[in-house]
Amino acid sequence: MSPLFQLLLLASLGSFLGLIGGIVMLSSKKWSNALEHHAISFAAGVMITVSLVGILPESAEFIGHTAYVAILLTFLATFLFERLFLGIHHHDEHEGCSDHKSSIPSVLLGDTIHNFIDGVAIGVSFLASPGLGLVTAVSTFLHEIPHEIADFGILLKAGWKKKSIILVNILSATITLIGALAVYFFPISDYLIGILLAVAAGIFLYLGASDFLPQTRDHDHEGSKIKGILPLILGALIMLAVMELVPHGQ
Repeated sequence: MSPLFQLLLLASLGSFLGLIGGIVMLSSKKWSNALEHHAISFAAGVMITVSLVGILPESAEFIGHTAYVAILLTFLATFLFERLFLGIHHHDEHEGCSDHKSSIPSVLLGDTIHNFIDGVAIGVSFLASPGLGLVTAVSTFLHEIPHEIADFGILLKAGWKKKSIILVNILSATITLIGALAVYFFPISDYLIGILLAVAAGIFLYLGASDFLPQTRDHDHEGSKIKGILPLILGALIMLAVMELVPHGQ
């Protein structure tokens, strides 16, 4: 199997399979509520673990201590970008809005940016190590589920038809492939691979810590706090197990 075909498979895993969460929502509201409640905490554990234990150490192998500076700067830059321009992932803000139609452009644009970032993260991880590419793709798939559920919910409340929602999300998911292919075909040095890995780690860390974790706390009133903590721990443990089983070093 050629490296290009492997990358396309990984990017597809990280994007198109994430649509499963949204499709589940369209088919069963009960399943959707249960999945969304537990998947948010689970995704937080996945993203934080992959960022700090999976991607960042590999970045440090390429560029040394510069990786830690790069992840810090990326974390801060992502915070400023979301505050000043556009939220990449904060759908809870839109869900509280009475005019869902007005939030559609920002939701779709944010989703497109998010998918492109996922594609770049998968692509650069694959260049560093095919195993790391697989780890990143798995983490992308797992955190895409609550993301897609939120997107589908907003579009439904805005009056969109189910077929239109699925179609626009499939088109958006192709941006992940474009991001991965852009990295694959663009000639980059080992130093730039290290920088891009650190950037991916910083974005994953920011989204996991500032988006998913606060939403987990907001759901505490809906049930036991333990029910919110256990998926977080489970997400972290599963990704640790995946990284232990899949060779992902240089």
